[in-house]
Amino acid sequence: MPCPGTLADETTRNGLCTDAFKGIRYASAALTAAAHPTPMKKKQQAHIIIDEAGMRAGLRALRRKCPHMRRIHDRTGDPPLRDYSPGFAGLARIVVGQQVSLASALAIWGRLQAAVQPLTPEAFLLADDATLRAVGLSSGKVRTLRGIGSAIANGFDLEGLTHAPEATVHERLTSLSGIGPWTADIYALFCLGRADAFASGDLALQTVTRLVMGLDTRPSRDELLAIAERWRPWRGVAAHLLWAYYKVADRTLLLQKTT
Repeated sequence: MPCPGTLADETTRNGLCTDAFKGIRYASAALTAAAHPTPMKKKQQAHIIIDEAGMRAGLRALRRKCPHMRRIHDRTGDPPLRDYSPGFAGLARIVVGQQVSLASALAIWGRLQAAVQPLTPEAFLLADDATLRAVGLSSGKVRTLRGIGSAIANGFDLEGLTHAPEATVHERLTSLSGIGPWTADIYALFCLGRADAFASGDLALQTVTRLVMGLDTRPSRDELLAIAERWRPWRGVAAHLLWAYYKVADRTLLLQKTT
């Protein structure tokens, strides 16, 4: 089903009016899903993005589904695939990136890799706090990563999540101290390659979706989750595309009227 509405700078396109989306109650997405339920029994296996071909398959599907995705893809081209190794190192890289800029995250990650070799749970647990703080890790992130390392040492099967259902991945990861929904969602997308993983709590995704959809305010986590229903089963590809658009969008338009 095509995505309702148009981009903010369009008036009417294929019979879709911008005013149709103004003031929309986000609960309508849930009502639509209830009226037209997606069959789940037949297709339990999730799409996995392991290469650029997988990304392109998702992009083709999104272009057919949603004029918003088609328009921003025309602007950005194919977004780069964010592909982290599964396991402790991949999860550590995501924790490093929590609540810091991309440039800061890359710098800290590079220093951490140089300081702890190889970057395994065992090696991290042996590193002293002074070394870890010197690379740029906050005390909170040191505690989180030590907790993850200890959990793995005591039997937490992080590698076993590779083929686990989405709900299990989320439940198991958020049971670890310092790991919230955003980190679990990003791990499923970047490390496990789950094409339908979607971090609706991500500030950049919320901000750019407001611009793309022509909304007056930035959607909340739950509101963005409802909006993203239209992009299933390729929400992770939609996220990559939205992140790519965030980088090239007009900064004045991007940041105005946000709450």
